[in-house]
Amino acid sequence: MADQEGAGQAVIEEILPDQPLDDSLVVAKPDDEDVEVDDDVDETLAERLLGLTEMLPAPVRSLSGALYSGSVYGVKEGYSLLCASTWVFFSSAAILFAPLIFEIERTQMEEMHKQQQRQILLGPNAAVSGSMMPSQPGM
Repeated sequence: MADQEGAGQAVIEEILPDQPLDDSLVVAKPDDEDVEVDDDVDETLAERLLGLTEMLPAPVRSLSGALYSGSVYGVKEGYSLLCASTWVFFSSAAILFAPLIFEIERTQMEEMHKQQQRQILLGPNAAVSGSMMPSQPGM
């Protein structure tokens, strides 16, 4: 330790030869205990988690594994059920409501065709008046 302080003072005297040495100027060299050696090998997250599993008892690990597997299975089955039920709902709706939609469209087309015939036969004002046509006796 004394050799280190002497070496530090020699370096300071070499840098600042005209100035008197003061203990506050002496830079302490770190001890071997203070130096952190980073000899640890970098680990991936999976390796660290695997290392942490060794801290837990076997029943806890098996229970958490079963819980995870069950959750994954439940999500997959729920998604499959959702897809199937969606397909059934929309295909049933198309089969049930398509004839109704076609019939409504056909009725609207017939009504529009009748209005066009009235407009051609009786003029533009007759199509607007609609059912207020006077009945013609003798026909």
